[in-house]
This record gives sequence, C-alpha cells and structure tokens, in this order.
Amino acid sequence: MGVEKAGIPETVIINEVQLLLSEKRTSLSAMRTGIAVFALPLTVVSVLIATSKYYDIVNVKHLLVPLLSVCCALVFFGTYLVVRSLLRLHRYDRHIIEIKRKYSQLSEFIE
Repeated sequence: MGVEKAGIPETVIINEVQLLLSEKRTSLSAMRTGIAVFALPLTVVSVLIATSKYYDIVNVKHLLVPLLSVCCALVFFGTYLVVRSLLRLHRYDRHIIEIKRKYSQLSEFIE
C-alpha cells in the first residue's frame, strides 16, 4: 500500500491509533472518577440539608466547617479531573484525525 512507500508500515500506524484509543479510554475513566468525586460532596450536602431540622447549626459549626471545606476541595478536584480529561480527549481526537488525513488509505479502517 502507499503507506509502506512512505517508509512506515501499516501495522505501526494502526498500533499508534490503538494506543491513542487506549489513552482515550484512560481519559474517560479519569472523567468517570472525576464525576464520582464531584458527586460525593453534593450528596453529603443534600443529606445535611435534608436532616437540618434535627440539629442546630450553631451547635455543630465546629463539625460543619471542616466538612464543608473538604466538600469544596472535592468539588474542585472533581472539576479538575473532568476538565483535564476533556482536554486530553480532544487532543487525542485531533491526533487521530491528523493520522487519518495523513494516511488517507487507512482512514476507511479508522473511525
């Protein structure tokens, strides 16, 4: 095929695309983790709101302040993981599109 004339065997290009796709799966896993980390503080806060009639905020302020601080940190960490994963996913997609454009004979096998 024409790809081999360029000096790069087809198998190398296909392996490169497979590597990029596996990196995409890793980014998706990190995104899933980020969403779970992001959802945990929301669950804790909703439980606190739902049970707020059973306690007085002034009496438990020494517990709520550290808990809400940890929740804020988890929200920021979850957001970081999701944004980082999205950026990486777009980068891998651009690289795959570049490979498809460069090696048009293999583009029918790469979707």
